[in-house]
Amino acid sequence: MKTQDMLEIRETVEEQESGAAEDLSTQPARFFNREKSWLAFNERVLAEATNPNYPLLERLRFLSISGSNIDEFLMVRVAGLAGQVRRQIEEISTDGLTPSQALASTHEKVLELEQIQQDTWADLKLQLAEAGIRVIGDERLDADREAWLRSYFLGQVMPVITPQAIDPAHPFPFVANQGIGVMFALTRLADDAPVMEMVLIPAPLPRFVRIPGEEAAWISIEDLICRNAGELFPGFGVNGHGVFRILRDSDIEIEEDAEDLVRYYRTAIQRRRRGIVIVLQLQGAFDPSAEELLRNQLGLDKALIMKTEGLIGFSGLSAICDEDRPELKFEPYTPRYPERILEHDGDIFAAIREKDIVVQHPYESFEVVIDFLRQAARDPDVVAIKQTLYRAGKQSAIISALIYAAEQGKSVTAVVELKARFDEEQNLLWASQLERAGVQVIYGFVDWKTHAKTSMIVRREGDMSNGGGYRTYCHFGTGNYHPITARIYTDLSYFTADPVIGRDVGRLFNFITGYVEPKVTECLSISPISLRSTLYDCIDAEIENARSGKPAVIWAKLNSLTDPDLIDRLYAASKAGVDIDLVVRGICCLRPGIEGLSENIAVKSVIGRFLEHCRIWAFANGEEMPNRRARVFITSADGMSRNLDRRVEVMVPITNKTVHDQVLDQVMLANLLDTEQSWILHPDGTSERVGESDNPFNLHRYFMTNPSLSGRGASLASGRKVPKLSLRRGNI
Repeated sequence: MKTQDMLEIRETVEEQESGAAEDLSTQPARFFNREKSWLAFNERVLAEATNPNYPLLERLRFLSISGSNIDEFLMVRVAGLAGQVRRQIEEISTDGLTPSQALASTHEKVLELEQIQQDTWADLKLQLAEAGIRVIGDERLDADREAWLRSYFLGQVMPVITPQAIDPAHPFPFVANQGIGVMFALTRLADDAPVMEMVLIPAPLPRFVRIPGEEAAWISIEDLICRNAGELFPGFGVNGHGVFRILRDSDIEIEEDAEDLVRYYRTAIQRRRRGIVIVLQLQGAFDPSAEELLRNQLGLDKALIMKTEGLIGFSGLSAICDEDRPELKFEPYTPRYPERILEHDGDIFAAIREKDIVVQHPYESFEVVIDFLRQAARDPDVVAIKQTLYRAGKQSAIISALIYAAEQGKSVTAVVELKARFDEEQNLLWASQLERAGVQVIYGFVDWKTHAKTSMIVRREGDMSNGGGYRTYCHFGTGNYHPITARIYTDLSYFTADPVIGRDVGRLFNFITGYVEPKVTECLSISPISLRSTLYDCIDAEIENARSGKPAVIWAKLNSLTDPDLIDRLYAASKAGVDIDLVVRGICCLRPGIEGLSENIAVKSVIGRFLEHCRIWAFANGEEMPNRRARVFITSADGMSRNLDRRVEVMVPITNKTVHDQVLDQVMLANLLDTEQSWILHPDGTSERVGESDNPFNLHRYFMTNPSLSGRGASLASGRKVPKLSLRRGNI
């Protein structure tokens, strides 16, 4: 496209954006509230707990996941809003709300979701009992089980817990983040004196205890303690008890003048454990004086108080999901190992030299990524390995491979991101182990997270004295180097030995390790340098195609879309006539289907057995979609300001024909065609599950039962008509 044409398009875009801003008073708000959008996503997750198409224990797992999700949301996002309110920040966000308005609205929605969780749990609890899995409270059991419970409490629980009187002689104890405690209202029998006691439940104790017996029975640790209060407080009468749980502000803010990032994070993790309380959950008929005591001692400034007669801490239900009842779970699935690599007797480097490879997890095994590094570690011709590490898990074969490579004398560089939320402590541990083995550990930037998922292996090939040299092999992932999440997250792994890409990856690592900002890259787009501008150029090219009467289509698959400037760019494309179909699993601040603004944009979300996680952009480039000339990219970045401006991310163009077809005609198209796990986002912010279809399609089932293109599979586009605006017209 000519430079003058691009300048004209950008002027048009700026005019449209300016007009949209001027019309804000007479049109619906251009953006959904970010917090409400996230809560709407978790409501979709929670809805899967009532999905009759799922086995019972899998529905329970979705309830547990929704609890874990809300906990993290409260500890980070809501804590951030509460902090703004405490600092009296009244800046209006893009959705038109002040922090205090957003906090109040978020609290209201969280309470609504909590009630849905309680109702869902009550229903699932009955169904579990019918299936032979009881979750008991204070009801009595047969003599053998009662004896076992008493023995377990006396031998395994009582030695670990510490009752503490709450009076002037005993300072109020520290309650850890996500800590659960029980307040007991007692009467000393000797003199009828009232006594208040607190028992904090130590984290090492299991949240739910399985009671032996032919019929499965479980009891929560707090109920077990309460039913044994007589053992715990001999000589006292128990008048009542109440269970409570707290959540603390768990975000870590980076100080720009931090001199030693490692030391800063070690102390910051300790500070986080003592963060401001942002939620107090109370269970049962809580004693008013005990509640007042907790409120006063915990310093509940702008905190949310949640009272319930039901369960607190739904994430703990994951323990019951492990019950050995295969008929109540999804049928086990074993990922395929990529056939292309098996054809080369497992030699990954030989397979990559022949042709680029893309692997889709979890349908294809993450072991191929681990084997890529293991082979590099063992190969005497490999001279250097460079690796980014954002989240690697607690038992990481990736770390072991890097350590082994360093011990074999190879040059190994690991970029360990300390700012990976809730993995900071684990990453500090990995960094220490890597350094002891001789790996050069780099912590990246102080104010940017290194979120790119990239491996670079330099291998000596051929006779160096007779025209041989070094070849660079690269791996790019849309997800983390985490073997556990790779079993349930759908992600793409792209392997290539393209020398152009290899040179760019070298520039990427030099940027991270030495702050050497590349003046130009040959094919990769790197944020915060060029990724945003590359996306804008591609969007603008589609605008020009629409103006010229050519097919103009944008497809994208993301986890989140919140950046207002990127959204406004998509609005401008919609106004120009570009058809835009977006698959956004989680937060989406773009408001689709608004006449004069976004009537050509449709947004759907896919929620199912696996967590949709890969990020893809596809641009029609003047032809009907899907087509061979379409510009296709995979990336580690979501459509969020932090990804585009405050993180080191990478976006990779896919040009190899087989890989291009697999990403566009299989992965992207399957997400658009899915009907059985899809929710359509409406202009008012609500989402509706796609109804029954004449052509039902389940993308997870499809990929579990069909090989990829690299495994000799067939393109989904073959023999299928892909309708324009399929999501908007309901003709999926």
